[in-house]
Amino acid sequence: MPVRSVFGMTSETKGIAQLTTAMVLSGTLGVFVVESGASPFNVVFFRVLFGALALGAYVTARGWLRDHGFTPRTLGLAVLGGVFIVFNWVFLFQSYENTSISVATVVYHTQPFYVVLLGALLFRERLTAARVGWIAVAFAGLILVSGVTPADFASGGTYVLGIGQALLAALLYGLSTLVTKRITGVRPHLIALVQVLVGIPLLLPFADFGAMSGTGWDWGWLAGLGLVHTGVMYVLMYAAYAQLPTSKIAVLAFVYPAVAMVADWAVYGHHIGPVQALGVPLIVAASLKVTLARPAAAAPAAGTAARTPEAASRTATPAACEA
Repeated sequence: MPVRSVFGMTSETKGIAQLTTAMVLSGTLGVFVVESGASPFNVVFFRVLFGALALGAYVTARGWLRDHGFTPRTLGLAVLGGVFIVFNWVFLFQSYENTSISVATVVYHTQPFYVVLLGALLFRERLTAARVGWIAVAFAGLILVSGVTPADFASGGTYVLGIGQALLAALLYGLSTLVTKRITGVRPHLIALVQVLVGIPLLLPFADFGAMSGTGWDWGWLAGLGLVHTGVMYVLMYAAYAQLPTSKIAVLAFVYPAVAMVADWAVYGHHIGPVQALGVPLIVAASLKVTLARPAAAAPAAGTAARTPEAASRTATPAACEA
């Protein structure tokens, strides 16, 4: 019998509400990035700075810094995963500038296929014929969504570069996921905290503080990226992952690109064309097939997200952390 909270809500219903809220927040991330008016390196630097403050305050309040569970090996893996995550954000945000939030987000959502391919290439994880087939379907959808034509290559424009940046961001996300999968016995909040802390010294040489001398709403957008899109969003996702089966997590993950596309249209008037739209269901269907084909052990048992290796890996690198 499902456990109900004092408000009459089952743990699974609560998890759905939490994850949906987190994905809606993730879908608005592109607007915050563009409205900040800052360069991608500055955006990511202040995101990790404010995000570290938010996550640090949360884990300190929960008392999780004591008995954290890190070993030299797992701490090193968390740091390496952080390097991949931080530069994944940089390339994704650069892609927003060169394409659009909608196109970049959908292209970026090819992350699950990179995880599968890299796992097979680097760690000899099993790659079935069915998965290969669905990955092929996804990349057919990717070609349609990208909308790239021979003229784009001939002109040497920035649009092709933007598509490449979104793909590179997805590749870096996949590498971070594979690295973080090997961390066990550590709460995902702590892994995420290490990852954003890594970004502060890593991006410091690239940050242009002279361009940040202005005041006003620009700082509000940047603070929102760290406090809301990193602090609040991560906490909501981690809580939801502990209460939901893999199937529901996989389906709800697509709230993120859907909201991003609506936000891009509502705020900037950008939308994908009819031919591009044909590729979206191909990517969605293939992603669900590949994700749900994972072994049952990959699904987090209720209340174990902070303890099992699969849960720790997935929640430490959320879908669009994330962005």
